[in-house]
Amino acid sequence: MKGIFIALEGPDGSGKSTIMKKIMDYFKDKKVEFVGTREPGGTEIGEDIRKIILDRKNKHMAAETEALLYAASRGQHVHEKILPALKMGKVVICERFILSSLAYQGVGRELGIEEVRIINDFAIRGIRPDLTLFFDVDPEETLNRKTKKMGGDRLEKEGVEFHREVYHGYKKLLQKYPDNIKIIDATQDVEKVFEQCIYNIENTLKNKEE
Repeated sequence: MKGIFIALEGPDGSGKSTIMKKIMDYFKDKKVEFVGTREPGGTEIGEDIRKIILDRKNKHMAAETEALLYAASRGQHVHEKILPALKMGKVVICERFILSSLAYQGVGRELGIEEVRIINDFAIRGIRPDLTLFFDVDPEETLNRKTKKMGGDRLEKEGVEFHREVYHGYKKLLQKYPDNIKIIDATQDVEKVFEQCIYNIENTLKNKEE
């Protein structure tokens, strides 16, 4: 496998989508071959699963069902898009990956980190990001801003306490799985957050070449 896999992680409303667009523009300017994608989703099947997961009418969805749907979307994503792109030597940049499931379902839904990891290990066929950028910011302010502006999907509407548990879950995971994770101070303005990301991405690209 010749490509490089980069994942953006962090609380809802932490600025991942905005920075993702800027990174893709940066890759275009640098003539870097890349695939930009997201989770849940990234494929036609994955996007259909995304609609089910995030639909506010599915408020009675069991936590186990939610975790399995995320893993199913991820399995299709790896099989159809991520793995082929990496084999072609491309950079894959993905908004969210397995760390999100461990934090949201493993900790936030109280299913257990190891239990959620096991079902995802089956789905992802050994694929792990070469670099994970964690956007570190208190979720309360960002969540309130996002839900006020856009109304919020099913998970965003879970409330501050749930998202605070998810944030603490992320912090626990950063200690448990520190390899290839870089913490980004997402409280800064967009350009400074972008600069932090590019610094770490360039280091990863350079190390991969050596």
